[in-house]
Amino acid sequence: MKLTFLGTGTSQGVPVIACPCPVCQSTDPRDKRLRTAALIEHQGINIVIDAGPDFRQQMLRANVKNLHAILITHEHRDHIAGLDDVRAFNWIQKRPMDIWAEERVLVELQREYAYVFAEQKYPGIPEFSLHIIENQIFEILGIKITPIRLYHYKLPIYGFRIGNLTYITDANFIPEEEKEKIIGTKYLVINALRMQKHISHFSLPEALELINQFSPKKAFLTHVSHQMGFYKDVSKMLPDNVCLAYDGLEVLC
Repeated sequence: MKLTFLGTGTSQGVPVIACPCPVCQSTDPRDKRLRTAALIEHQGINIVIDAGPDFRQQMLRANVKNLHAILITHEHRDHIAGLDDVRAFNWIQKRPMDIWAEERVLVELQREYAYVFAEQKYPGIPEFSLHIIENQIFEILGIKITPIRLYHYKLPIYGFRIGNLTYITDANFIPEEEKEKIIGTKYLVINALRMQKHISHFSLPEALELINQFSPKKAFLTHVSHQMGFYKDVSKMLPDNVCLAYDGLEVLC
């Protein structure tokens, strides 16, 4: 199974030409982060986790020719705002895009993309096929996925374990009973927004503490803001088994 980091950043620090932030102005491509998303490839099946505003650019950059499903961690715009662009895959693959999320998130998608579900559909609009995730193992084309209940401040969201990989973003709390699902993970992806504590995201010290608890073979930090600092500087501070993820990084799990 291959994991590709499509984006490792957050709306707090999206590089724009007018931003005076030194990190946003960095010439190191590892400091240029699109909104957090990931591509899972296994036995010819492609699954994307989250589809934020940069979805189209991420699909083009990663040269994704076919896409079988999208997993949504939660309904915030930096994780769903690119779903309109699945229409290109609809046209190529001649089928609706399978989108998996918990019921609350699917309701929000139907509100946000009301034109997709209208009785009288405008020609050429995207097509979604919605699937409810409950807190139990499910399968997408034979790939077993274990949802992990997390909290993004007070908002319940999902992370996912797929084989030896656990993917967590936008969280700042993991219930003890949910940690049981992570035990034995060899490759752990976890969010780390910045050095300082934050109300709804793990800080770097908090993420490192969790990594130490689970002792994965390798851990990757994602959903990183410009407040974290430069890639080269932060990397020097990390344990040998921890990597600051960057856009385009590929990992065989």
